[in-house]
Amino acid sequence: MTLEIPSTNTKPAIIQATTRLGHVHLTVANLDRQLQFYTRVLGFTLHWHEGAEAALGTEAEVLLRLTENPTARRFQHTTGMYHFAILYPSRKELARAIGRLFAMRYPNSPTDHGVSKTTYLDDLEGNTIELYVRSLEDGKFEIVNGEMVVHYADGRVGTGRDPLDLDALFSELTDEDRLDLPLPEGTRLGHVHLYGSSLEKSMHFYANILGYQEGPLIANFRMGEVGLDEVQNHVVAFNTWKGEGAPPAPAGALGMQHFTIVLPDAGELQKVVERVTAAGLPTEQVADGTLVRDPSQINILLTDHMLPVK
Repeated sequence: MTLEIPSTNTKPAIIQATTRLGHVHLTVANLDRQLQFYTRVLGFTLHWHEGAEAALGTEAEVLLRLTENPTARRFQHTTGMYHFAILYPSRKELARAIGRLFAMRYPNSPTDHGVSKTTYLDDLEGNTIELYVRSLEDGKFEIVNGEMVVHYADGRVGTGRDPLDLDALFSELTDEDRLDLPLPEGTRLGHVHLYGSSLEKSMHFYANILGYQEGPLIANFRMGEVGLDEVQNHVVAFNTWKGEGAPPAPAGALGMQHFTIVLPDAGELQKVVERVTAAGLPTEQVADGTLVRDPSQINILLTDHMLPVK
């Protein structure tokens, strides 16, 4: 869920504001079917497909990596990915993406969070994806008696899980606008939302060790988030909806292998890695960067570059 509640915390992020999310790496059971889904339904560009591996994204960048394991299965009540979120460069491009889903009769759930316009859908193997644009000018969240309330700019009060005005969104398109275009340039991975095992431990790790700006921790909703600044204030979210103390999925499970945090340069990457090691947490050097694990044993690839498109 895209909460993006404006933070009242004045403590700035330690990590640089130009830090971004790179790609998400998923284990899938049927690579060919998943490639058809991401290219046909969402308009991803296929960059390479070599045996059991593939990478997709915009024409210029890799946003998703897939590895096939035909024996993999999905486990419930474990930590891991709740959803990954594709951030579009404009409302028009989101309208095009949602219009494409409707034209294909692909199930999705358009939702107005006030601070974002969005829809949710699952791929063919149950990985949840959010498609969205930020709309911080349209509303503000607050927590009232432990419940989330959104105050819309037009005077409405909602839950932040309100129906999206599709007529208004689709007014961004003309009759001449095609729906079947590739994923547009400027599209990027906007945030990841994780099933965690502890809100407090997750907040400490992402804010105090990795260095994100601490966002709200909503105990009644069993969710927290961190960001980079007032605009990029919902970059990594986490909840305990699978249970406090939930274990990680076993190796080889369907779903997320890791997500990627791309630092602006090698020096900034080294600073983050040093904070991780100073906290007594293990790191592992891999081909594309440094692999670390959060308190829920979710894998994160720290790097200073996007995955090459080859």
